[in-house]
Amino acid sequence: MMRIRVLCESRDSEAVVALLGAEPGVAHLTVAGGVGKQPAGDLIEAAIAREVVERVLRRLTEHGVHHRGEIALEQIDMMVSDTAEAAEQAAPGAGAEAVIWDELIDTTGEESQLNPVFLAFLTIACLLATVGVLTDSAITIVGAMVVSPDFGPLAALAVALAVRRRGLAVRAALALGVGFPLAMLVTAAFAWLGRAAGLFGPADLTGLHEVSFIYHVGPYSVVVALLAGVAGVLALTSAKPGALVGVFISVTTVPAAGFAVLAAVTEDWRRCGGSVLQLLVNLVGVSVAGGLTLLVRRGRVPGPGRPPREHRPSRR
Repeated sequence: MMRIRVLCESRDSEAVVALLGAEPGVAHLTVAGGVGKQPAGDLIEAAIAREVVERVLRRLTEHGVHHRGEIALEQIDMMVSDTAEAAEQAAPGAGAEAVIWDELIDTTGEESQLNPVFLAFLTIACLLATVGVLTDSAITIVGAMVVSPDFGPLAALAVALAVRRRGLAVRAALALGVGFPLAMLVTAAFAWLGRAAGLFGPADLTGLHEVSFIYHVGPYSVVVALLAGVAGVLALTSAKPGALVGVFISVTTVPAAGFAVLAAVTEDWRRCGGSVLQLLVNLVGVSVAGGLTLLVRRGRVPGPGRPPREHRPSRR
């Protein structure tokens, strides 16, 4: 279950209460009249099944409530209530199948912003990947995959493809297009210093077994990228963020970027090219597979629940 909060002008309250009251997936409808100060109006709250959230949001926005007030959603981690359970059972469909498009657009949009934090995490992930390569440590490589924030922009590209949001696509492409080259340049500087100090040399990149998957590109590279894209989007849309950890570990982007830098510093251009190709295969594969998955899910949603609306939701 989720909690929906509507702050609206008094003239809208009756319509909002009637809308929520008629919805089978809504329970615990509460109205606090006159508590709103800016804007002046009423506060209406209710527990709502995830299955009907998208339909309720569309009807509320069609009524114009968001122009004159506020519509907010939050996840309820635990609720002990027979009435809420009955409301959830009465809602059509299943919660895991429900796509809340505004939530998805907002989440991926925020995760794909190019800012110092994003760049810092991506750079740290690249540096960790290079250490994992030099030590032939798959565990360190996995750590770099988990730390990397690059799945946010990749998911944003998938969402932009599905709902035709050019601004979201541009923002995500900018994050990837600037983030990876910058992270690789910083990593190259450290790698060059390390080689100059005698910490490693070309011989250290030979005989690697644990991390050879990074620069070996083949059919399975494409398969893994496509499966990761599908799994990532399903995890985002079904409110199962725990599954995203597995996706992070499957996407060979940051390890490929780190290995490409090391190979370039040691003038191993063959494996440098293979790593860059691996990076591109994963970036394109995840985005395309995620976008196609969302298009399929969008096509299964009944008419009133289809995206997109033109207003931009906010988490703040």
